Amino acid sequence: MSTKELGLIPLHGTKKGMISVSNVSEPYGKGTADIVSIGISLNGKDVEWKSHIPYENLEDLISILQKANESKKDS
Repeated sequence: MSTKELGLIPLHGTKKGMISVSNVSEPYGKGTADIVSIGISLNGKDVEWKSHIPYENLEDLISILQKANESKKDS
């Protein structure tokens, strides 16, 4: 398993919190498909929450997140 950081985003509403987005190769052992890992750190160091998203689900996830964002703008 290897991890490559793709980006960091400051976590709104916190002083030091960060959202980290990474690619993880072979996350579940040799030959397993890469995933996108999204981690949330409230103090900027220790990841409290983490989600692993298969690349095959990324477009659907992005679509839902965009709908959520538009819905929030409209309210």
